[in-house]
Amino acid sequence: MKRLSVYFFTGLITILPVALTVYLLYIFLVWTENLALGFLRPFIGSFYIPGMGLTLGVLGILLIGYLVSKQRFRSILSFMERPFMNTPVIKSIYSSLKSFADYFSPGGKQNAQQVVVLRIPGQEMEVVGLVTRSSVDGLPPGFMQGTRVAVYLPMGYMIGGYTVFVPAEWVQPVAMSVEEAMRSSLIAWMAGAEGTRPVPEPQAGDAAVDAQTEATPVAAPAPAAPQEPAERKA
Repeated sequence: MKRLSVYFFTGLITILPVALTVYLLYIFLVWTENLALGFLRPFIGSFYIPGMGLTLGVLGILLIGYLVSKQRFRSILSFMERPFMNTPVIKSIYSSLKSFADYFSPGGKQNAQQVVVLRIPGQEMEVVGLVTRSSVDGLPPGFMQGTRVAVYLPMGYMIGGYTVFVPAEWVQPVAMSVEEAMRSSLIAWMAGAEGTRPVPEPQAGDAAVDAQTEATPVAAPAPAAPQEPAERKA
């Protein structure tokens, strides 16, 4: 029974990532299809071919991307953003989402980010983070001045993290992409943990020494000589 439960959980863990990925992709495709058809229904009526809504939606996104690359359309888009940027509550939501989207855009700031290891002097602990600001210039009064950088420390198994301002000499760049670092942080760096564990190389003569040690019996210690009573010594 124990062996069957092991097989069951092994199969479940194997199929769960694939099933969830396919399910989320299916939901996204259905949502995109229905959304595109909702806009196109007044023009096409009852005419429908499976996948047509998704195809037209992708073409519409490509068209918007092409228009945004033009200076004139960007000016119109900036004018349309004014209500979202001036309304008190909506401003905070819209600006946060826009900054997040701009970060992952092809011309965004992600290419300028650097994955680093944060080492606090006197401590052996290492924390992996992303340098999000290379200086404190432009920050409001109250921040410590000097050669300092902002490091974002992502959390594992959740969306969030902390941003700390530390001296620049506390960070050490790591040859890793931002996407890889964020993905590894999300799963607490468990992926490939065993594959990256260093294996010590056997040195010359180790096999012979081991064989000789196994072949040579260890002599038992000789029993201690019995001591004579104190009266006899006297």
